[in-house]
Amino acid sequence: MRRQTGADLNAPQTQDEKLLASMGYKQELSRRMSGFSNFAISFSIICILAGGITAFPNGFTAAGGASIGIGWPLGVVFAVVVALGMGQIASAFPTAGGLYHWSSILGGRGWGWATAWFNLLGLVFVTASVNVGVYGLFRDLVLANVFHVDVSKFGLPQQILAVLVITGIQALCNYRGIRLTTLLTDFSGYLIFVVAAVLTAALLIYAPHLDIGRLFTFHNYTGDAGGGVWPATSSLPLAFLGGLILVCYTITGFDASAHTAEETQDAARNVPRGMIQAVLYSSVFGFIMIAAFVLAMPSLDEGAKQGYGLFGWLMGGSRMPTLLKELLYIGIVVANFLCGLACLTSTSRMIYAFSRDGGLPLSGLLRAVHPVYRTPGPAILIGSVLTFAATLYAPAFAVLAAGSAVLLYISYIMPVAAGLLAEGRSWTHFGPFRLRAWSRPVAVLGILGGAVLAYVGMRPPFQQVAYVVIGLTVVLVAVWYGLEARRFQGPPAAQFRE
Repeated sequence: MRRQTGADLNAPQTQDEKLLASMGYKQELSRRMSGFSNFAISFSIICILAGGITAFPNGFTAAGGASIGIGWPLGVVFAVVVALGMGQIASAFPTAGGLYHWSSILGGRGWGWATAWFNLLGLVFVTASVNVGVYGLFRDLVLANVFHVDVSKFGLPQQILAVLVITGIQALCNYRGIRLTTLLTDFSGYLIFVVAAVLTAALLIYAPHLDIGRLFTFHNYTGDAGGGVWPATSSLPLAFLGGLILVCYTITGFDASAHTAEETQDAARNVPRGMIQAVLYSSVFGFIMIAAFVLAMPSLDEGAKQGYGLFGWLMGGSRMPTLLKELLYIGIVVANFLCGLACLTSTSRMIYAFSRDGGLPLSGLLRAVHPVYRTPGPAILIGSVLTFAATLYAPAFAVLAAGSAVLLYISYIMPVAAGLLAEGRSWTHFGPFRLRAWSRPVAVLGILGGAVLAYVGMRPPFQQVAYVVIGLTVVLVAVWYGLEARRFQGPPAAQFRE
């Protein structure tokens, strides 16, 4: 288990390395990421062209246009305050593995260990869901509409092969160094902006009519009226609450900025900035884009009946030029692929950080860093294997996709809750980004908001996610008190606290 002290830290020269050394680690990863690159990796994972498209039916078929015009801004408020609370802690403790370290330092070894498992499983599940989404979009948008391939007989074997290739390419890009990954995720940031802007403009320009009132009109589309996306309910408030899953699934993954902190220059400033800006930009551009989906529909009732086929129906009925549609289809698929790349980057850094403190089986192997590429090769490999394995059982995929957002938001509010209790007591060191008088109110709102978004992801038809969360909690408590409390020492900075 790695414990860096004294000469082992090799007299760090930069301010970033000195700050890292103060937390007990030496610089091993390549610190090449700029502030924009740190923003871009979180912006790429959030990817409004991924969740904003694939989860749009979950929002719209809940309470109609109001789920978008009212529900999205409401959910975004929750996401923003969570990001603000995380940003303040990230500024004080900018390390790879981010949330795990924060919870360990502020709440103790056990709290940090549990945070690590919630975050790690959430990252694996979200990477798996994105990569299956890449395959689905490539099949339905590009193969079917651009190359006119009959995909009606495609099934699980084609999905398995495609996801294997997709995940393998992402792993290779990660392994070859953070420079290549940064170039691709930087490009992804620009691509998302451009494709989302062009898609929005084209849908509005060629829309049959525009009625802004649609965005504030409630309509219960649960049951057959919404293509069976949601179980039928007579309660419009419950339907509206369920529609918040659109925000919960889309505006997540922004912890990537924290996981790449040891590869980011001036991390104490750029990590919180990248995280918060990624949430804000995604929230604004995402709202404009999904609002255009609602405004461009020829008929809201007919659109709702399409269920999960809503986006394909919308694009198929649009009068925009065929060439423009095809280019947008390709852009959407590429953006989703790069979203998966950023997800795998975040997952591998979490595995690396947890392993260097002995938190995972085979930690001695998983914490290794390539001497030339300065990337955590074994962590990348196991991250890609776990991602691929999570996609093999197709019937469980819906649970994994919804569960990813729930597990991630639980892992987000855990260090924020620990910080709320520790601030002014054991937590007296702050970074350049500080909320000051707003710190405790933001923490409380962040905990409540994150809990609401997590709860939304456990409501029917995703009730299996609740069983996963409860089961995982029981297992973690049993394993911690039965074994890990005696064995696991946690990060060096957490030991100083205890």
